[in-house]
Amino acid sequence: MSYSIDVNIFVYASNPGDKDCQQQAISFLDEKLNESELLFLPWMTLMSYQRMTTHPSVFPIPLTPQEAWKNIDDLLALPQVRMIGEEEGFAEHYAHTTKGLHVRGNLVSDAHLAAILRQHGVKTIYSADTDFRKFDFLKVINPLN
Repeated sequence: MSYSIDVNIFVYASNPGDKDCQQQAISFLDEKLNESELLFLPWMTLMSYQRMTTHPSVFPIPLTPQEAWKNIDDLLALPQVRMIGEEEGFAEHYAHTTKGLHVRGNLVSDAHLAAILRQHGVKTIYSADTDFRKFDFLKVINPLN
């Protein structure tokens, strides 16, 4: 069994501006990251974390680039974390993932992520983003509810 975690969960865990969501996200991550189940993370998730947590429009007091990267580095050091990305045949996975959907705007990056997960056989994502429910192969679990 394997899973992925969307960037929004990592961002909530780093956001001191919303103490309730932050605590929920931290508790969830503490629990999941202490399990042996494989966590598959696309590089785009980690780069989005770096971009969002260091941006002053997202956080009133953003993380420094070094603080954000340390959080990423700590994740990469976990033995159950596997980094994934597009591989040969990705275009076919993207086409299959988006078939019948009107993919534009913010859904483009969600579709991109979903197609990477499909290509690697990952069928569960923890996310507060309901757009992932549009991809019928994914089981979407919101750990902040």
